[in-house]
Amino acid sequence: MSKTSTETVRHALHGPTMGTRWSALFFAAPDVDPGSIQAALHTAVAEVDAQMSTWRADSDLMRLNAAPVGEWVVMPGHIATVLRLGLEIGRASGGAFDVGLGDAVTAWGFGPRDATAEGIRAAISNDRRPGHETLQIDGDLVRKSAPVTLDLNGIAKGYGADRLAETLGDFGIVNALVGIDGEMRAVGTKPDGTAWTVAVEAPELNRRTPHSILALQDAAVATSGDYRHWVDAGGRRLSHTMDPTRGAPLDTSPASVTVVAPTCAEADAWATALMVLGAERGTALARSHGLDALFLLRDHGDGVRSVGVGRLFADEPSPAVPA
Repeated sequence: MSKTSTETVRHALHGPTMGTRWSALFFAAPDVDPGSIQAALHTAVAEVDAQMSTWRADSDLMRLNAAPVGEWVVMPGHIATVLRLGLEIGRASGGAFDVGLGDAVTAWGFGPRDATAEGIRAAISNDRRPGHETLQIDGDLVRKSAPVTLDLNGIAKGYGADRLAETLGDFGIVNALVGIDGEMRAVGTKPDGTAWTVAVEAPELNRRTPHSILALQDAAVATSGDYRHWVDAGGRRLSHTMDPTRGAPLDTSPASVTVVAPTCAEADAWATALMVLGAERGTALARSHGLDALFLLRDHGDGVRSVGVGRLFADEPSPAVPA
């Protein structure tokens, strides 16, 4: 049977980026060429990586890190956008989200180099000012007013997911679910009009199981947790999320924090900020900013209890959360 003009074809594309994978699930007209879309999506996330990676010595971020204090540096549009958003959320979170923790991230072995005792001592003793106090942005010009090493790992993947959605929009695709390493953005709905479903993972180290299910339409979700990226130090598991006040991995934190927001970059950064603040201060800040957030907290045993903030998570610990 031939396809009519109103029918759409399901496409599931994916590829490598930022040390993980990107994915795009969408429905498009039968005459759409998935090969050209695949190439465009790859280019979009490669551009984000080329501008914001700390693993590439030639990235624009590393060029800015190497620039002298006080020197204005021209930054491409995407990284300038991400830096502005990062500073905005840094101020709004009281520095809990901080783009200026690159020295600590590297020192503890979460960057391109192994951890060293000397680097850790320097990161801990560094009397740093937060990135939102040390970085100035004027259009596409950026300068540091004090020594700071920038790191965008808490926001770049989310922004990359946003760029996937925007790229699909350039092809006229209005129904899609895209993501990078679990940071997801839903555009429109499925062809039958139902929302896209996304699992919130249970915070388990050795397997991937859902804790609850989100139904998303024109929204994004990101999770920060202590169970995926960590290092073992003296028999202790240390999360990759840094405590800005100590220049070290979080000592105590929720098992995970999930945030739903209009864009994935916002969700990504806010999830990190709330993870840093912890359940008590984090829920208070989420309420004050009208955020939808889900905190998963470990009980003294093996159980996990949930605390929800905002309309979407108001009924937690209900297992299903419509968005």
